[in-house]
Amino acid sequence: MDNKFPQEFPERLFITGIDTDAGKSYATGWLAKSMIERGFSVVTQKFVQTGNQEFSEDIQLHRRITGQGALDVDLRHLTAPIIFTYPASPELAARIDGREIDFDVITGATDTLLTHYDHVLIEGAGGLMVPLKGEYLTIDYIRDHNVPVVLVTNSTLGSINHTLLSLNAIKDYGLSLFAVIYNHHFDTEKPIADATCDYTRRWVKRHFPDAYFLEMGTI
Repeated sequence: MDNKFPQEFPERLFITGIDTDAGKSYATGWLAKSMIERGFSVVTQKFVQTGNQEFSEDIQLHRRITGQGALDVDLRHLTAPIIFTYPASPELAARIDGREIDFDVITGATDTLLTHYDHVLIEGAGGLMVPLKGEYLTIDYIRDHNVPVVLVTNSTLGSINHTLLSLNAIKDYGLSLFAVIYNHHFDTEKPIADATCDYTRRWVKRHFPDAYFLEMGTI
């Protein structure tokens, strides 16, 4: 489904990246803005925020991209229900802050958001294999809650390797891949960027024929 914007969306989508700096927050904001412009009722949520206090910088970025100010659900901490002060993996940040992640709080916040909006875009922290609690990983939470995935990738050095590893993990865990978002922000050398985008598109089309391939900024 090359570069055709979806006409329908599941009520929940989990936005993850091939690594921490894949441009996941920008892609989440871009997807929300694109959906809003097409008449969808949608809000973004930060799964677990680290390195902040009280409010999520990623949620604030989403709102700037969509042209919205702070929403009532932001002020009620429904869009960032778990925030740790130390900028690290959720597992380490929780240990440093002397707290544990309450997954029921996260899921409950998402459920509440769905009473106000038709769709929630849940931005993860880092990639699929980021530890949350001991050996319980982000990908385990996604599988346990049966949330379709959007994978954000780009043309940085090593991105094809990281992308294919992530896609294979999605397949191995039996997750549903809704879309791959290709973030052109990191394109610095056109031959590499064009080849990387084309290779990734062909891989997705062959191995996940029902998934969308969206080029961020071109739709």
